Amino acid sequence: MSNINLIDSFQEFKDFKNIDRPTVISVLEEVFRSMIRKKYGTDENCDVIVNPDNGDLEIWRTRKVMEDGFSEDDDLEIELAEVRQYDADLEVGDDYIEQITLESFGRRAILAARQTLVSKVLELEKDEIFKKYKDRVGEIVTGEVYQVWKKETLVLDDEGNELIMPKTEQIPADYFKKGDAVRAVISKVDMVNATPKIIISRVAPEFLQRLFELEVPEIFDGLITIKKIVREPGERAKVAVESYDDRIDPVGACVGMKGSRIHGIVRELKNENIDVINFTNNISLYIQRALSPAKITSIKLDEESKHASVYLKPDQVSLAIGRGGHNIKLAGKLTGYEIDVYREADEEDEDVDLEEFSDEIESWIIDELKAIGLDTAKSVLALSLDDLVKRTDLEEETVKEVLGILRSEFE
Repeated sequence: MSNINLIDSFQEFKDFKNIDRPTVISVLEEVFRSMIRKKYGTDENCDVIVNPDNGDLEIWRTRKVMEDGFSEDDDLEIELAEVRQYDADLEVGDDYIEQITLESFGRRAILAARQTLVSKVLELEKDEIFKKYKDRVGEIVTGEVYQVWKKETLVLDDEGNELIMPKTEQIPADYFKKGDAVRAVISKVDMVNATPKIIISRVAPEFLQRLFELEVPEIFDGLITIKKIVREPGERAKVAVESYDDRIDPVGACVGMKGSRIHGIVRELKNENIDVINFTNNISLYIQRALSPAKITSIKLDEESKHASVYLKPDQVSLAIGRGGHNIKLAGKLTGYEIDVYREADEEDEDVDLEEFSDEIESWIIDELKAIGLDTAKSVLALSLDDLVKRTDLEEETVKEVLGILRSEFE
């Protein structure tokens, strides 16, 4: 029965896909040698033969035949009178080789060995998983959602290894349920309490880079290089690309015919807006491209403080800033410059549409002003505080605040 228990253990080892066969044999042999040392004091004169495929185990012990009364170490030597009981042909000086059965170690020793075997192999398995994934940081992995918790999601890879995707590493619009297939990039691998903790991410810039490598052969082949990626996950991303072949348009190659290549990436990222721009060492031009889709009029650079003052027509300001300020924030991250946007007004363009102030004035206030025919900044400023309070349903404090914002525009 004890022998069967150990053979069952061998069968378990075959299920560990991350451990190679020589390593398994080495572990098994070491465990059995430990058992031999405990029982006989040494394993120097023992051979352990393990076959992990079918659980076969053979232990052979060799002792030197000595004259009766001259044996000094029973673990290494055996007297002639004793050995003749097993083999009548042996003489003094010969080697006596005997097979040791598992049962001879005793039930307790066998159970302890089984426990040691399982724990050692589990430890090896964890080490192998750690090494495997440590070398794959930055790669895309596909897995199946196994469990969804409030702060993280547990994903299993195709070998059943556990991957953790914290809520902070998920796109805000991500929604997963058990059984869903999910793609992410391996962002961090640590050993926590002797167990590998593999963190995967869908918000890391590397995830977007790997998606581009999958969709755009020219990037995978090295003809186009991604110089930098900045993201506001789920909202917007900017990707600077450069081609080493003048015949290849890097932006066109990344976008694809009618957007065929980039559409798949956008869908994967839950409709994140992706701006692909040509990288250049000309900082002014780089900032201009980074602020796309806005068209800028002029730029003043302070290279020492890494500061850029960008001037635009009033109708381009909101485009440059972008919804929630994402466009200008990402342009700054991409170029490494702090960017300030200024409206450039001329004689014909002095007035500013109220919609341009939507970042500073709430939309319902703008609607209230438009309802009485005021749709530009100067049309509002042309009226007194009392007139505005009487003609709208706005509080006096609110009107004062609006007038302050509009006046600062023309100061």
